[in-house]
Amino acid sequence: MNKTINFTKSALMALKTPEKGFDTYSDTKEKGLKLYVTSKGVKTFFIRKMIEGKDERIIIGQFPDLSVDNARREALDVKAQIAKGINPNDKLRKKRAEYTLGDLFEEYMVRYSKPHKKSWKYDEREIPKFLGHWFKRKLSNIKNQEVRKLHEMTFANNGRYQANRILERIKAMYNKGMEWGYISENPANGIKKYKETKRDRFLKPQEIKAFFESLEEEPNQVARDYFKILLFTGARKTNVLAMRWDEIDFDRRIWRIPETKNGEPLEVPLIDYAIDILNNMSRVSEWVFPSETSENGHFADPKRPWKRILQRAEITDLRIHDIRRTLGSYQAITGSSLSIIGRSLGHKSVEATKIYARLHDDPIRSSMENAIDKMMEYNQKK
Repeated sequence: MNKTINFTKSALMALKTPEKGFDTYSDTKEKGLKLYVTSKGVKTFFIRKMIEGKDERIIIGQFPDLSVDNARREALDVKAQIAKGINPNDKLRKKRAEYTLGDLFEEYMVRYSKPHKKSWKYDEREIPKFLGHWFKRKLSNIKNQEVRKLHEMTFANNGRYQANRILERIKAMYNKGMEWGYISENPANGIKKYKETKRDRFLKPQEIKAFFESLEEEPNQVARDYFKILLFTGARKTNVLAMRWDEIDFDRRIWRIPETKNGEPLEVPLIDYAIDILNNMSRVSEWVFPSETSENGHFADPKRPWKRILQRAEITDLRIHDIRRTLGSYQAITGSSLSIIGRSLGHKSVEATKIYARLHDDPIRSSMENAIDKMMEYNQKK
């Protein structure tokens, strides 16, 4: 199918995905500018011209990464080059021949990771750390067997989780490289990830008292309040670090997180323990947990106080994320259903969402309060 339409953001967003093959559209405003939509939903701007007797398709970029206005400007530039006798694809072919993994990493960060991934900082740190020794190598020269060997070595030196994350990042970068026309094969394909076991660590009943006592001894007041709110809400640590006063509705006793890991907003019920802590805090900043030393203005590095708390309490193998799991575990101990636990922790799944939609905040808040009350029972024991 080839259809002529006025290219606008809303019009291109509304284009249907073909069941197979691809559909092609031409722009009414910029002659020669076209867009094809694949069965996977990929939308790509291009120019198609006869150059020196050859039918050439010059890829301009993908929508929506490339806006309609910028695609039109690129199309003008491409047509100007062709008018001067220059084949833009010759430059791209040369670039493909010389493109290194380091080049792909830089483009991957700018075009994809930073704009679209919440975990982009991990990409920025981990990819150079584990793949930096390949950065000067051409993309096509890195082979499947080398990636397989790197996966095995990372497993031996850093464990299965790190090995699998690096494999995922190699695969993701090469997939983007294939989309952008720099490479035709992905050397990470066919390599199986190591089997991972889900972590189930949480604060055990016999650890509760020592934990709270150590928490109260922590000299860093911001860190002390942070860990309490982390426990009393069950929210993810990054969301709590970036908690803002304007997100809290004290009348409804709700904290509205604008965007979670799932990419959606979440309303977290605030139980009495959390409300008491928030009411006793000074509002010296837009952030609930401010910091004068961090770049973004809020508390950003809880690792040091966390280490001190665990050392005083003589608790081992407990991570900050395990606090979140602790709330869910005590909800289960006090008889809450899995759907209630999932809703209170902001979990997302296709089937569970149908159940969550019928739930209200009251039973969720009650479940959270019962869980914290149970912890406090253990805290009071001698």
